[in-house]
Amino acid sequence: MRKIAGTFFTGLLAVLPILVTVALVMWLIGAAEAVLGGLLGFLLPRGLYLPGMGLLVSILLIYLVGLGMKGLFVQQAFGWVESALNRIPLVKTVYGAVRDLTGFMSNKRERKFGQVVLVQLPNLPIRLVGFVTVDDLGEAGISGCDTGGCVAVYLPMSYQIGGYTVMLPREHLTPLDMGFEEAMRFVITAGMSRPNEEPPKPSSPE
Repeated sequence: MRKIAGTFFTGLLAVLPILVTVALVMWLIGAAEAVLGGLLGFLLPRGLYLPGMGLLVSILLIYLVGLGMKGLFVQQAFGWVESALNRIPLVKTVYGAVRDLTGFMSNKRERKFGQVVLVQLPNLPIRLVGFVTVDDLGEAGISGCDTGGCVAVYLPMSYQIGGYTVMLPREHLTPLDMGFEEAMRFVITAGMSRPNEEPPKPSSPE
């Protein structure tokens, strides 16, 4: 029974990442088809709507929005919509969380995160990898730091999107020669992921 369970667990470890990825992609496709497909089925004459048209229209709309975001008018329009959503009590919480998540995954996130540093917390023998997010806390309206100057450092947490922002003097920071992607991958995966490293193959049960 132990060998059978070990073999099953090995297969599960090999198949689970693929199943989760496929399920997520299928969910996104189904959501796009359900929303825009239902709208097209209502607007188009009977018989003209074909399955899959909702997905194609959603892809086209997203691409057009991406093109439009390069223009000032579309940016202002999205700014007005965002401002309106931020005035609704419950909606602004959900919208803010989704916006932060998409911003975290976008290519612009490196502009928000500065130097990768090794943080030495005062009176503790541990080191943490962090990202300098604010070089001048005075400009952010935060006062009370030492005369030597403090910076805001974001400390991400492993295996989840979250972390802590701490204000520390620069003397507790050691710059690291690491890029954003490399450092974030190291922290998020608890150091188990390496650049250009092939994913480990599931080991066969003994």
